Amino acid sequence: MIQLDERILEYVESQGWAMPSMLARERQFPEYEGVISDRCKRLHYCGFLDPIHGEMYDITAEGRLYLQGEIDAAHQPYAKASAVFERWDFPPGWDPGPIRFKL
Repeated sequence: MIQLDERILEYVESQGWAMPSMLARERQFPEYEGVISDRCKRLHYCGFLDPIHGEMYDITAEGRLYLQGEIDAAHQPYAKASAVFERWDFPPGWDPGPIRFKL
């Protein structure tokens, strides 16, 4: 969890739902819409946000408990990029081969 994640959760809780495009227009979110969208997908993977429709997100019970300090994010699934984003998926059987570094 980073500070942006907590701001996203707080905003969604106060508004009832939100979209990354809405958050990007808000003053307290200086990040680009793409960054906010990626963080929302990670928060969904961790169980703190639920997609309502398309890019619309609502906070879950776990997300509310996290904001209240009842849940530790360390006990939630780790949202690594390959698990969250399809663009990082590699074809089955893909092997990068030996990695060589030049010094």
